[in-house]
Amino acid sequence: MVYTPRSARRGALLVGTVAVLGLLTACGNGQDVHGNPPMTVSGTAAPATGTTKTTDSTRSAPVASPSAAPSSSTTKATAPTGGGTAAPAASTRCHTSQLRASVGRNDPGAGQENFPVVLTNRSGRTCTLRGYPGTAFVTASGAELGPDPQRESGSPTTITLRPGQSAWAGLTFSNPGVSGARTATPAALLVTPPDERDALKVAWTGGAVPVSGNSSSVFLSVLSPGTAP
Repeated sequence: MVYTPRSARRGALLVGTVAVLGLLTACGNGQDVHGNPPMTVSGTAAPATGTTKTTDSTRSAPVASPSAAPSSSTTKATAPTGGGTAAPAASTRCHTSQLRASVGRNDPGAGQENFPVVLTNRSGRTCTLRGYPGTAFVTASGAELGPDPQRESGSPTTITLRPGQSAWAGLTFSNPGVSGARTATPAALLVTPPDERDALKVAWTGGAVPVSGNSSSVFLSVLSPGTAP
């Protein structure tokens, strides 16, 4: 029998114990104790599109897909053609030279004098009016009498006038005999179509009008189709 020293037997025992503990630890960590690598299948390593969740620190901007690019039909719809931008529709506004002005019969009521101011298309083409005309009472020498008429509230609409058709606006003021306003008798009424600079001159036959003092304001309504209410 070979005698083994006690110190040598104790060392061998410690080595064996460490080896067993190492083997048990490897099994508890889920590692492959045989050293074989995990199996992979070609073509399935990438996650399905739209299903990957990332944290804020690793999230990246989405990559545009080809369908996100504008199509050729959209480009054609927004791009100008013919080498320039599309021109706006030609204006059909009525000009002073195309119109004739007149003042209709007074229709008094409740202490008010009410005259329709009429604009008639005397040209050979269709045109439009929108808004308020401008008016002014003048003397024979052309001097203006009283302040400019004030506009009554209203909703302007575009009025289409074929040749011979008319539009009218109401010219209203308090009867000077009732209001006590200072008066003057105009020789004419100047009528300027909407958005025009040149005026049409109409002889005034409606008598005295208020020019200053109490209730001397003259009012003008928005244009409406026709010649009178």
